[in-house]
Amino acid sequence: MRILKFGGTSVGSVGSIRSVLEIVQKSHACGENPVVVLSAMGGITNLLTQLASDAAEGKDFADGLREMESRHFSVVKQLIAVKHQNPVFTRLKIYLNELEDLLQGIFNLRELSLQSKDLIVSYGERCSAFLLAKIAEQDFPQALFVDATQLIRTDSHFGSAHVNQPLSEQLIQTFMALNPDRLLFITGFIAANERGRITTLGRGGSDYTAAIIAAAMGAEAIEIWTDVDGMLTADPRIVKKAFSLSVLSYTEAMELSYFGAKVIYPPTMIPAFLKKIPIVIRNTFNPTFSGTIIQHNSGKTNLPIKGISSISDISVINLTGSGMVGKAGFSGRLFTLLAREQINVVLITQSSSEHSITFAVNPTDAVRAKILIESEFELELQANKLLAPEIEDHLSVVAIVGENMKQTPGISGRLFHALGRNGVNVRAIAQGSSEYNISVIIAKSDLSKALNAVHDAFFAQLNKTLHVFNVGTGNIGSTLFKQIQNQYTFLLDHNDIEIKVVGISNSRKMLFNSAGVDLRDWKERLQQDGEQANLNAFISQMKTMNLPNCVFIDNTASEHPIQYYEEIFRSNISIVTCNKIANSGRYNQYRLLKDTARQYGVDFFYETNVGAGLPIVRVLRDLMLSGDRIVRIEAILSGTISYIFNNFKGEVSFHDVVKNAQQLGYTEPDPRDDLRGTDFMRKMLILARDAGYALEPEDVQLGNILPDACIRAASVDDFYRELKAADGYFNDLKSEATQSNKVLRYIGKLENGQVSIALEMVDHTHPFFALSGSDNIISFTTERYKERPLVVKGPGAGAEVTAAGVFADLVNVGA
Repeated sequence: MRILKFGGTSVGSVGSIRSVLEIVQKSHACGENPVVVLSAMGGITNLLTQLASDAAEGKDFADGLREMESRHFSVVKQLIAVKHQNPVFTRLKIYLNELEDLLQGIFNLRELSLQSKDLIVSYGERCSAFLLAKIAEQDFPQALFVDATQLIRTDSHFGSAHVNQPLSEQLIQTFMALNPDRLLFITGFIAANERGRITTLGRGGSDYTAAIIAAAMGAEAIEIWTDVDGMLTADPRIVKKAFSLSVLSYTEAMELSYFGAKVIYPPTMIPAFLKKIPIVIRNTFNPTFSGTIIQHNSGKTNLPIKGISSISDISVINLTGSGMVGKAGFSGRLFTLLAREQINVVLITQSSSEHSITFAVNPTDAVRAKILIESEFELELQANKLLAPEIEDHLSVVAIVGENMKQTPGISGRLFHALGRNGVNVRAIAQGSSEYNISVIIAKSDLSKALNAVHDAFFAQLNKTLHVFNVGTGNIGSTLFKQIQNQYTFLLDHNDIEIKVVGISNSRKMLFNSAGVDLRDWKERLQQDGEQANLNAFISQMKTMNLPNCVFIDNTASEHPIQYYEEIFRSNISIVTCNKIANSGRYNQYRLLKDTARQYGVDFFYETNVGAGLPIVRVLRDLMLSGDRIVRIEAILSGTISYIFNNFKGEVSFHDVVKNAQQLGYTEPDPRDDLRGTDFMRKMLILARDAGYALEPEDVQLGNILPDACIRAASVDDFYRELKAADGYFNDLKSEATQSNKVLRYIGKLENGQVSIALEMVDHTHPFFALSGSDNIISFTTERYKERPLVVKGPGAGAEVTAAGVFADLVNVGA
């Protein structure tokens, strides 16, 4: 025998009812005679609850009754043959008339007891089970409607009654013996006390009904048919990557359910647990999917945890004071008080000094719990042995669950690293001695981010999602978007990384999309859907969206984004930038940003500050991290200057080389912006600082390439005239180098804590001798690379290579 329980969504419409009947038909066709337990139609229980409240408050309830009648009658008209409809309409109308009389009585008395409320909400299950039985009767003459009040006995704790298990089992077994060949459609959720008064079994009561019947009959399995593919690793409404689990143990399922998983109700499993009856969670709307089996053991798995559960709204009460220290029975007195007053405690944690106790309760119970504690411990409070209880609201619980946790080292570390890196502050922690569960209390506003971050951390087979907010859509930004789009599939398949650009801004427009901006038409979307750009508003919105694994990319050359870097780090957001201003300004700013990023556990990557796409900053960092010592760094870090001196040979004049470089787009509109060496100086300063030297810009000795007259020229045209007049000066330099079998190179050096940049002549033994084109080159002489320096060489400018450098930094965030 199988028990098939169908939830409200499964019987909520004509289409879903057809699906239910198809499932029953398939079960019957396999030679089974299942017992079907049914909830009220989706939304009806809430409607009945609201009608009861409205009646008690003297509000009109007629519209609600008409809605209930309309929904049920509509199903009759569509699924029951006309010749069979009248008896069904009659029975439903009797139920609705009884319900109307009850509501009228409550309306007159202006009083709603729990007993009356149980009776009112029972009509939801009675109508749906009767209706389904009559629909099924057309194909199964043996179909029989059964009111569970005949089968399940409880105490008189209305609203959430306690089941008399022995008596209920006896009644169920007797009824089944008298109806061995009937196809039973039984009301879930409702029962009756010893006087025959209707009671309800609390939240998830229909599942509980199914489990009670299964235990009484020794059923082969309980199938809970709902609207999701089994128990998932997390709430799919919040964590889009959540996936279905094939097997769970009873303990794991109870832990997940207790901490917010809505698929199954914890008491449901108790009768099944005692009889070791498997519970299978299936999807009515995807019946071919195998779902989740909940059984005695969880089976073999490589997953470190089984799932992440959450309670979205919780309040915490903190109780502190010296009166608790060494006081035997204090905790017992406290929690006995709360239990006696029916206040459920979700989580408890106590300091090892016994000086404080923190516990979590439903927000609706928090104030009452505080008043009760103040009354119970009035003497201790007056004697200042206890401080007044404090309530913290707007909190949530996140719990990771799994039997494998106790066998896997580092689970706690992985949890807290994921939370800490994303700026989620933990208010309280609880871990049971069984190590099946680690629970943390966090701010409610951080719940979505926390769930997604923790899910990414524990389920390594899934992709890590980076949420990117990009400022600057010029050549580098546009090229970066193209590269991300082209590499999207490769990153997913080979690196398990998904990049979502969720925020874009330039100086005119800004656009946000938490699901990710489509990079195929981002320009059109930004222009059409974007709002007026405002950098402060962009940063604020980035923080408000509160997404996990956020990265701010600065693809500008502006000083404005720099003022927000510290704030961004303090929001636990990493920064990738090609903007050199932050790292080449005053040293205290550079140090502040580095220290803040480290303090908040986020990344600050700026590889492109020095060599565009060349791995220079990373190589220097790796050398130092590995314990090597820098002896000397030599570099040519200007593609423009490199091109000019690599082509200043033969009969060509320096003037003509510079002119040609400008025409090819290698120089700024005013070539002096390159030839002054200021940009080169910034790059060398960043390298020196990364090498451990606290240098200011003025500490760099910057040698001139140009004569003073060229530098002082009033315009670009005047500059070229002065440069032409200086041909003799440059030709003399070239001749001297040629006669010595050397070449001219503008070289930056870091040695003994000093940085200098000067025009030098080098011979064939120097690694810079054979440099060509506009390549950059850097040579690291270290204790390990003393005889033969480590050399990095390649293109050091251009949108493609610079964007590639930003891209490389991006995919390394959080690695």
